[in-house]
Amino acid sequence: MSRKNLRTVPVYRKALELCAMSREIASYVTFNKDLLKLYKSNSLRDIIADSLLTDTILIPQKIAQTEFTLSYDEKIRNVSYINIMIKNINSYCTGLERDGVKEKEYLNLLRQEINSFRKSFKNWTGSLPSN
Repeated sequence: MSRKNLRTVPVYRKALELCAMSREIASYVTFNKDLLKLYKSNSLRDIIADSLLTDTILIPQKIAQTEFTLSYDEKIRNVSYINIMIKNINSYCTGLERDGVKEKEYLNLLRQEINSFRKSFKNWTGSLPSN
């Protein structure tokens, strides 16, 4: 079986773009500039930013798992998991706004990126082989 190059999978590339944008926004809005230690913070903003980073890092991982698994059940589980993370990311944007992030245009850019990813994700899930 030949190994697929994930970089040729459009939804995977979109997931990496979403991840990069989330990292930039998290770095900008957090009080703790060490992104690897956000989980230790007591700041709600830092906790939301950490969750945002965690979910956006997991999405390309789940896409990769889905691309390489032969198990239909695992594909469905991963797709469901990604759908939950997409909803979470939108909630994190709202949470950051409510926590006082003034630069709403950055959050709106992230929302646009989420919508773009969602379209690519929908196309990809429609192309997955069914059992």
